[in-house]
Amino acid sequence: MKIFTFLAVSALVAACASPAVQTAPQASSMTEDSSQAIALELEQVRQSTAYILQPGDLVEIKVFMEDDMDRVQRISGSGTITFPLVGSIRIAGYSVVGAEERLSNALKTYIKNPQVSMLIKEYGNKTVYVLGQVKKPGSIQIPPEKPLTVLEAITSVGGFTDIAATSKVRVLRMQNGQQKTLDVDVTQITKQGNKSLDIALMPGDVVFVPQSMF
Repeated sequence: MKIFTFLAVSALVAACASPAVQTAPQASSMTEDSSQAIALELEQVRQSTAYILQPGDLVEIKVFMEDDMDRVQRISGSGTITFPLVGSIRIAGYSVVGAEERLSNALKTYIKNPQVSMLIKEYGNKTVYVLGQVKKPGSIQIPPEKPLTVLEAITSVGGFTDIAATSKVRVLRMQNGQQKTLDVDVTQITKQGNKSLDIALMPGDVVFVPQSMF
């Protein structure tokens, strides 16, 4: 999914004032300001050094003063890319900064003081993002052996903050080329045992927890 896809998000915090979900996740809407705030927070998480590169990520690589070496490559299933002079090199499992340093060190045999910059153009298809009023907003990976639900994703980032609107969680999802927003009342899941509301997340989903409106 391209970075700018989420800039097209068409609705969220305005919907936080709407009634909580009664029986199942429902589509809702967001204001333009809210969608821009979510997109900004999402990109900050993605571009932070905390993000670990994954197989399937598409990266743009530039070497200062070496324009002929500029490349856009997708990280292979084995976690490697093929780069001029150094050949195959593993970058999955490293942060962007770590991958830049790794590639730079490999190029030092051929180039004096190489300065490598790397930008993530697309993200691998196993990542979901948990943002808003959670203790440790960030990205997490869907495990290969089982589905990852909304509640599990929130728990994995430390749970809710004290001011979270737990009944008005939103899941932002691209489906058939369109942005959809699903409402999830986590309160009904945790306090009433309504596990049918704890939907399984899909690659690229964004879980957003708004602030409670006192």
